[in-house]
Amino acid sequence: MSAPKGDVPTLAEWAGGDAVFGKLTKRFYEKVPDDPVLEPVFRNMNPDHAHHVSQFVAEVFGGAKSYSENGGSHADMVSHHLGRHLTEAQRRRWLALMLETADEVGLPDDPEFRSALVGYLEWGTRIAVINSRDGVTAPPPGTPMPCWDWGATGGPYRGD
Repeated sequence: MSAPKGDVPTLAEWAGGDAVFGKLTKRFYEKVPDDPVLEPVFRNMNPDHAHHVSQFVAEVFGGAKSYSENGGSHADMVSHHLGRHLTEAQRRRWLALMLETADEVGLPDDPEFRSALVGYLEWGTRIAVINSRDGVTAPPPGTPMPCWDWGATGGPYRGD
């Protein structure tokens, strides 16, 4: 894929649109019950979990704001991890299975997109582990949604 000069697509556009993230998370969470490391984490998963995660990731990657328009927020996403005591082994397995699934469902494999995808997944999974520790509280309700793009590392929050 190549973008016309001066017309840089969002990561969501480059990936093929918001529906691709639905395909990714649906397939990923279909695998989780058979994974001995991840199954305990998601044992009582809400049936809508994959859909909510796909909307969140699509929005973070510059797609539709479906997650936040349907009442979700960054604070809500963080709150789902509070007190969960996620381990480094679970984080690594989640990341490996997600990248395996990205290949399986045909997400772009060019180095630029994959670098952005891996960067976000590394950042997000590390934040999830930190937020799962005892004593962590959810950020304030007005905390902005992460916004990830093609740019240099330095955090996902950008001022518009």
